[in-house]
Amino acid sequence: MINKETYTQSFKALFRNLVPFVKPYRGMIAGTLFLTLVGSFAAQVNPLLVNETINRVEDLLRQPDPFQNGMRLLLIISAIMLANELLNIGIQFGQKYFGEKIRIKVGSDLSQASVERILSYKMSFFSEPGNQTGLLQTRINRGIESLIGLVQNFFLDILPLFSTAIIALVVMYNANPYVGLLATIIVPAYFYVSQKQAGRLKGWRIQLRGQRERKNHGLINIIDSITVIKSFVREEPEGKKQYDVQMEMLNNQLQTRRTSYVYESLKSFIQQIGVVLIIILTVFLVLDGQMGIGAIMMHIMLFRNVSAPISQLHRIYDQVNDALIYADGFFEVLSNDEAVEAGGDIRAGNVQGQFEVRDVTFTYPNGKQALSNVTLSLEKGKTTAIVGLSGAGKSTLINLLCKFYKPDSGKILLDGVGLEDYENGSLRNNIGLVLQKNHIFKGTIYDNILYGKLDATREEVIEASKRAFLHDQVLLLPEGYDTDAFNLSGGQQQRIAIARLFLKDPPVIFLDEPTASLDAIATEHIKMSLDAIKEGRTVVIISHSLSQIIDADVIHVLKDGRLVETGSHESLYKLNGEYRKIFDASARSLNLDKMLDTLAV
Repeated sequence: MINKETYTQSFKALFRNLVPFVKPYRGMIAGTLFLTLVGSFAAQVNPLLVNETINRVEDLLRQPDPFQNGMRLLLIISAIMLANELLNIGIQFGQKYFGEKIRIKVGSDLSQASVERILSYKMSFFSEPGNQTGLLQTRINRGIESLIGLVQNFFLDILPLFSTAIIALVVMYNANPYVGLLATIIVPAYFYVSQKQAGRLKGWRIQLRGQRERKNHGLINIIDSITVIKSFVREEPEGKKQYDVQMEMLNNQLQTRRTSYVYESLKSFIQQIGVVLIIILTVFLVLDGQMGIGAIMMHIMLFRNVSAPISQLHRIYDQVNDALIYADGFFEVLSNDEAVEAGGDIRAGNVQGQFEVRDVTFTYPNGKQALSNVTLSLEKGKTTAIVGLSGAGKSTLINLLCKFYKPDSGKILLDGVGLEDYENGSLRNNIGLVLQKNHIFKGTIYDNILYGKLDATREEVIEASKRAFLHDQVLLLPEGYDTDAFNLSGGQQQRIAIARLFLKDPPVIFLDEPTASLDAIATEHIKMSLDAIKEGRTVVIISHSLSQIIDADVIHVLKDGRLVETGSHESLYKLNGEYRKIFDASARSLNLDKMLDTLAV
């Protein structure tokens, strides 16, 4: 059984977290509450009217001409009932309209808050195992769905039902205290059963949340890896993984449904027992002369108003528990202050590009140590190559220089100022980054290039495209720069990323395998463009291309996260160390001997 204190604390925390999103719409909430109050009173009209009608008809039957007098009574009753129904229609419309409007607006605010919060988090947050794309997406989406469902149900269902029940109970007590007391005794029994039901179901729902997150993440992983899956003919094992998760969900859902059906049957039995007891008691009071015969039907209808929320308690508990389960994960994302990316107060203005890396050690959130006691300099206005085998820590060093991560120890300075002291946006505005695989946004070629400088003119965008040797290829497309960038080849998409760099025109450039996905001619073109943009800038390049490595002013060699060699191409080659091994291996892989023989012919 769920711990009552924990449940209460969780509900209070949920309410406290939700209030700021609901508070801006207190005017609409006040209007909804007013309509709810009016509707609750209107709901009692029919039971009272039935009581009065039956008693009047009983009196009319004792008169000599009951039909003639009864017609007048019938017209009055019909008019009152019609007016009451019209009032109820207006009230229900207002409740639904305002409730839906509040739901939509709160949902929009929750969604926007999650987006803004995610954008404020540092890179290490997304590297944590529990924050993988599918898991994070499910946590946010299900959290918003459950919260707006709770808001909607509160204003459209829970509040009207319970206010109607309370007023109906007051009317019952006013008509006869014994009948009111009987109704009051039955309600807590129903609440108790519903609470037991909630306690049994919560553990399974928590498991179900985790299973849904794993299933969603698994599906995203299949879509992202479909080429590899098919090339290795691994459709069956991948399908089996998803099937196993689906079976876990199926068993969980069946247990949940089985438990729900047992408790729902018990609650239905309690409700029907209540109706029977009300009938027995009211008939006894009528026979005893304490009430008119109309009171039997009146109290049955009033008890229906009292028990209406009871019949909805399972759904209400479902909504509250779903909100508690999924909202916990959602608000964990929104309230993770430790994950917010910290920035300094110094705005990076006229950046020269002189970097100093002093005794830096860094470990990723998953526990993998990527760098250990690295000390090196990046000279302003010069090109530095970072060389090393895969996993040596090259890309990690770029991430630290961009301030995507903070070192575990040591310090990184730019122009004599610690990176942590710079305001993040102004720092990154001075850095251009081109990766081996760059992200292409949903949209046109033009919009993707414009991302490098949002206020650029069309002429500037086209010029950047020309410098990236993309313009001529774009002109061959039927829709030109309005072509969906997703329809381009990998090499063309890489040129878009390089065009962004030209458009941004920063003083510091980091190139992480910028031509890895390009053909030989495109690589030559891009190299010429990059050579032109390097002039007067601080450039750091990671590449397996010999032509780009040997052109560097300084080469730093990393091995297993440590700096092992530093110098020019000539000095490092003569050193006959790690760099020589990498260079010779690269030359052999390119079959340079045969190439030179061919050129000599």
